Amino acid sequence: MSRLAQTAGLTDIQQEILSTVRDFVDKEIIPVATELEHRDEYPQAIVDGLKELGLFGLMIPEEYGGLGESLLTYALCVEEIARGWMSVSGIINTHFIVAYMLKQHGTQEQKDHFLPRMAAGDVRGAFSMSEPGLGSDVSAITSKAVRAGDEYVLNGQKMWLTNGGTSSLVAVLVRSDEGHPEGAAPHKSMTTFLVEKEPGFGEVRPGLTIPGKIDKMGYKGVDTTELIMDDLRIPANRVLGGVTGRGFYQMMDGVEVGRVNVAARGCGVAQRAFELGIQYAQQRHTFGKAIAQHQAIQFKLAEMATKVEAAHAMMVNAARKKDSGERNDLEAGMAKYLASEYCKEVVEDAFRIHGGYGFSKEYEIERLYREAPMLLIGEGTAEIQKMIIGRRLLEEYRFQG
Repeated sequence: MSRLAQTAGLTDIQQEILSTVRDFVDKEIIPVATELEHRDEYPQAIVDGLKELGLFGLMIPEEYGGLGESLLTYALCVEEIARGWMSVSGIINTHFIVAYMLKQHGTQEQKDHFLPRMAAGDVRGAFSMSEPGLGSDVSAITSKAVRAGDEYVLNGQKMWLTNGGTSSLVAVLVRSDEGHPEGAAPHKSMTTFLVEKEPGFGEVRPGLTIPGKIDKMGYKGVDTTELIMDDLRIPANRVLGGVTGRGFYQMMDGVEVGRVNVAARGCGVAQRAFELGIQYAQQRHTFGKAIAQHQAIQFKLAEMATKVEAAHAMMVNAARKKDSGERNDLEAGMAKYLASEYCKEVVEDAFRIHGGYGFSKEYEIERLYREAPMLLIGEGTAEIQKMIIGRRLLEEYRFQG
């Protein structure tokens, strides 16, 4: 166990879970990650292993067959998995967000129907907010649902679905004006639909097409896709929570825990970059000594380690705040912003320590260098986090004049 990024006050069960996950990462993920990533190959054997460990049900309540663990336990597991290969953490994160939204907002029938199979990893989740033209402006969603008897008819195009192909359940946010007066605030006319589909690409159910994988700079292995709805018919009992108009709030609740997850990913990738940097610095010699003995490199290592430690502490704080039942949007925003920025910086410093070899696909740091930028934009850009943080600070420190 490394000296950095330790978490005080964990139970024996939490420590056992983390030890098991770390062991799995060291033996089953790190040795194959770079090769699979270069081939952009879905890590089926790794996913099967995570399924066996019960990680797909980590936060699903025990009554539905899950482990009923806290957000903190989940975030620490994600940190370990991202340390091995960030794409694998993406495969479980979208699943986890959909399971969380079902647990918090689903009807009893929806929980009974989906959660036991999600806990077993037999149903895998993805969620879809973004569209090709809206970026960070969720209120500009144009995909629509229109009531037709005891069904809704959905039309529109969605973008940036992690697990879009491999998932069998997608939580899709669309506009539904039913029951909402003309001129109502845009976020009050949005609804989340639970869309079941076959895994794969092409037309995966009548009216629903997953065109194929988007080719990305990094974050490979996991499939990122579009989703096209063309008169897709969904039963009314698949409106999340059974009532229209609540979709925006449900999605934001999911994204809030997702931000803790992205912070955890940033922590994991930064830890791995630090490990690679400090190892290489002790092996590589210049001017008659290991480069770790040069002060310039020691300064880099000192800065990297401090950033790893700080990001981890903020991530743990945000997870614990949510677990305690308190509002954590300020802490989650800060943790996500800091961890993703520090991750980019630690990865770049490790890359610099490797010199010319960092540019070679033979070295793991090359993969991390392409993966880190995704964290700057995933679950809300750094600029969006700063907007959230700024608004919350003005609420907390309102000037009494």
